[in-house]
Amino acid sequence: MKIELNRLNDAVHFEAKGSGEVKVHIDGSEAIGGQGLGVRPMELVLMAVGSCSALDLVSILKKQRQEITDFSIDVTGDRREEIPTIFTKIHILFKLKGTIDKAKAEKAAELAVKKYCSVHDMLVSGGVEVTYTIEIN
Repeated sequence: MKIELNRLNDAVHFEAKGSGEVKVHIDGSEAIGGQGLGVRPMELVLMAVGSCSALDLVSILKKQRQEITDFSIDVTGDRREEIPTIFTKIHILFKLKGTIDKAKAEKAAELAVKKYCSVHDMLVSGGVEVTYTIEIN
């Protein structure tokens, strides 16, 4: 796996590209010259753990013939004060709508987060506490 980063201005705005043609804009905080032109790197970490878990959760629920009509995720992270300001805790909130059995969704979320999500495993092995909850409406 390989990504490419290209600087787009004389500050800290970058464009990232993976194996396809989709591009992601990344920028730093204002303190280091960022101009709000992209997501910050630590936000990308939260996006990575949320999306990694979400892809597997959807796949598992579909295999269980659960009808998902809407799905969103909130991911929050707490960081320590000392440098580097790494995450100490991350919480994932899965918000599902549809005809979904709660017990199946809970088991699917456990598998998606704890068994199949490689981002979760990297974070946990680094000492980050990762938790999750599910809301079904």
